[in-house]
Amino acid sequence: MIKVYHARKIITMNPSQPEATHLAVKEGRILGVGTLDTMRELGQIHVDDRFADNIIMPGFVEGHSHALEGAMWEYPYLGYFPRTDPEGGQWRGAQSIGEVQRQLVAQSQHLKSEQPLIAWGFDPVYFEGARLDRKALDAAVVDRPVVIMHASLHVMTVNSCMLALTDMHRYPDIQGIMVGDDGKPNGELQEMAAMHAIFETLGMNLFEAVGSPETLRRYGQVARNAGVTTITDLYNPMTDEGIAALKKVTCEADYPVRLVPAMSGLAWTLEEGIERLQACREQGNEKLYFGLVKLMTDGSIQGYTARLKWPYYHDGHPNGIWNAPPETLKEMVEAYHQAGVQLHIHTNGDEAVELMLDALEEALALWPRCDHRHTLQHCQIIDHAQLRRVASQGLCLNMFANHLYYWGDIHRERTLGYERCQRLEPLATARRLGIPVAVHSDAPVTPLGPLFTAWCAVMRETASGIVLSEHERVTVWEALEMITLGAAYTLRLDHLVGSLEVGKFADMTVLDQDPLDCHPRDLKDIGVLATVLGGRVHVVE
Repeated sequence: MIKVYHARKIITMNPSQPEATHLAVKEGRILGVGTLDTMRELGQIHVDDRFADNIIMPGFVEGHSHALEGAMWEYPYLGYFPRTDPEGGQWRGAQSIGEVQRQLVAQSQHLKSEQPLIAWGFDPVYFEGARLDRKALDAAVVDRPVVIMHASLHVMTVNSCMLALTDMHRYPDIQGIMVGDDGKPNGELQEMAAMHAIFETLGMNLFEAVGSPETLRRYGQVARNAGVTTITDLYNPMTDEGIAALKKVTCEADYPVRLVPAMSGLAWTLEEGIERLQACREQGNEKLYFGLVKLMTDGSIQGYTARLKWPYYHDGHPNGIWNAPPETLKEMVEAYHQAGVQLHIHTNGDEAVELMLDALEEALALWPRCDHRHTLQHCQIIDHAQLRRVASQGLCLNMFANHLYYWGDIHRERTLGYERCQRLEPLATARRLGIPVAVHSDAPVTPLGPLFTAWCAVMRETASGIVLSEHERVTVWEALEMITLGAAYTLRLDHLVGSLEVGKFADMTVLDQDPLDCHPRDLKDIGVLATVLGGRVHVVE
């Protein structure tokens, strides 16, 4: 018996057949797409009408997010904007340093004596004139270590107790240990090397929490609720334990998502990293796909750790931090490219973009590769000359569209100024140049929600309602493509997911409204009712 799903409308994202009303599934794959009459041609069918009044789309593909989304909710959230946790709990956020302090005091009362207090989501860029340093944390909690991860995940702030436990003199050559007017560490630590010193002292590393089966299960739950059926973990340490957890969880019948981890390049030597990736490639399954490496170049613009070209930061702040020496990063690009690995490269600032374009150009000249699909991730500030180089090198872009809403006002006023903000996430230009483009949430940096991400790409509105360059707006159809087939292409999975076509996995998202028939402004408010993975229905709870 062939199962046939019936919907009010099926948006296929297949340019040869954009719409349908029925879709046939056999053995977890799509057997047919069309009308009820064309389904009857396939043989004996059973029509499932449960979605007859709804809209079906290809399952959303999130091409840049982190399994940390499944781990961070073990800790209190201190972000500026309200947020909902995987269980539906509402966190109101903190709009002042005083509120941050009050929430820390309240949370510390639930901990055992001397147990570290870890929280996340704080974003100092919204608190102009006020600073969350060790003294501010000490005023709230002084009897235990306090570690506050910033929203960008590129910066943390710790209290004096935590600093006292961490012998910073052991790390004399590390950039990012910020000091106050007294020349002593002020509690702020920028980028991976500096934050690692804290994790080492605590005997735990948040970035390695992705190796927990429970974290991965919670991540799958978040993905399902957002309509995502294929998702990345774009900074995975790829430890033995982590690989075992990935294999275990994705083999569970009810796991609702396909998972694509990218190995953290900076966690391994070049030789070890290449060897590990090659060993992993044969260990995947229909829900687990290895083969990507993630390179971390600079930091975040709003955290002032991104590397910008002249005139650098609009408000005169010093330029950002490299997560590895530029020459080392170039060597990594060349080595992984030569080994046949697909690179996904974190490039927030345009100076980081320039460095990676130079490195990729050199690598491609030495070892030409067709269809390499190397992808620049975030690429928030990129100029038009750089975009033309991206096109000429055959690169992909996955842009952080949510950034427009969450930090657009800050960039306009403080970090980038007026003109550069007009080319934040230049999606329309990239498409005109023929560059394969996706958009993403970078969860947990911002909430996982592809329809909201698509809305950001279409409307380009900041939190205050200002439009940053209407000329870079894209259509709703183009935005939907970026969260389905476009993202699948950057992951080299477009032959399996991203559109509803015969032979592909029967991965679908069920919506309560038609995104092509509502006002673009309402795109973010469309509800996700269920997902379907390989023909198996997962109802949103």
